[in-house]
Amino acid sequence: MTKFGVGLLQLKVSASKEDNLEQAKQKIAEAASQGADVIVLPVPMQPLVLTDQECFNCPYGNQFFAEYAEDVSTGQSQSVGMLAKAARENEVYIIGGSIPERYDNKIFNCSMTFDPEGTLVAMHRKLHLFDINVPGKISFKESDTLTCGESATTFDTRFGRFGVGICYDIRFPELALLYRQRGCHFLAYPGAFNMTTGPAHWELLIRARAVDTQCFVAAVSPARDEKASY
Repeated sequence: MTKFGVGLLQLKVSASKEDNLEQAKQKIAEAASQGADVIVLPVPMQPLVLTDQECFNCPYGNQFFAEYAEDVSTGQSQSVGMLAKAARENEVYIIGGSIPERYDNKIFNCSMTFDPEGTLVAMHRKLHLFDINVPGKISFKESDTLTCGESATTFDTRFGRFGVGICYDIRFPELALLYRQRGCHFLAYPGAFNMTTGPAHWELLIRARAVDTQCFVAAVSPARDEKASY
């Protein structure tokens, strides 16, 4: 693996998909201008520049997934179009956090990766859905709305081989070790951790997966929104 620069985009997501995509586009360009070769966006709450945030194009919650979901297979996905163009214009790899993906009458939490030519090189559907009930603090079931993926996801770059997981996927060392066995040098986890379980697990799990695998590990969550339901 050769040296490269990583940019992590911690975005504050709003209810406007257009505003979220515009913000992500601007921050991708900013990260690239500062030397990032890979950009990771967050997951649905909020978009390798290495942009690695879970649900970067919409707020995070079961009530939002169906409304904001996009059918990537049509070639008309608004979020995918922005990421592909941003990767091409800035000549970077982009791990596009995740978006709600609609496919075959199901909704997946899906992360898409683009190379510097703007070509889609990997799609990862979240394998481990986050269902939790901490009495008096938080109750949330992704499985009420989302369908879990079935495949581990790797892709090759000129810097080395990457493995991708989404949020709760980081909790499972077996997935990380599988990626290492498949030759990965770098693991990326877009996430949207909450403030009930997050403080106890966020840094701990990132470091644990790095120690387990002897890989570099990058993760990024959305900017905190104290008014959000999650």
